[in-house]
Amino acid sequence: MTSGFLPLVGRIEQSLEDLEAIVSRAEALADRYRSSLDDGYLDGVALNLHAFYSAIEKIFEDTARTVEAGVPSGPDWHRDLLIQMSAEIPGTRPPVISRDTRLVLDEFRGFRHVVRSIYTFNLHADRVLELTTRAHACLSSVRDELHIFIDFIVSLDKVPDNY
Repeated sequence: MTSGFLPLVGRIEQSLEDLEAIVSRAEALADRYRSSLDDGYLDGVALNLHAFYSAIEKIFEDTARTVEAGVPSGPDWHRDLLIQMSAEIPGTRPPVISRDTRLVLDEFRGFRHVVRSIYTFNLHADRVLELTTRAHACLSSVRDELHIFIDFIVSLDKVPDNY
């Protein structure tokens, strides 16, 4: 029996490569901001941090749609999706991410909301730079936990047919 989830593995791996590039860009732009104090660089950092969380959320949406046949809906669906990914779905899958990773990602989710909701000249540079320094460690946790999830998906594909 095959799970049919193997294409998801390829999409996750591609997204992880993209996330590496996003974090690298955010870090490089943060360094330029620190040396020049040019707000244009800070705007670029904020945009990349927005992209960072958005890319992770797309992985989670793809996972929910593919494995669980549904993405949460309603006004709090972004938060609910994050919680769903840190929960075991009995008989379906283990948690995709840990609770600790979920809590860190929730900060990036909140920041993305701020970027979408206010003008960039109202951003607090200290907060943007703090999140930038945390992005690499967060990505490392997400990558490690997604690889554990990928191992689970691959193991499903190796279940022999009993019919």
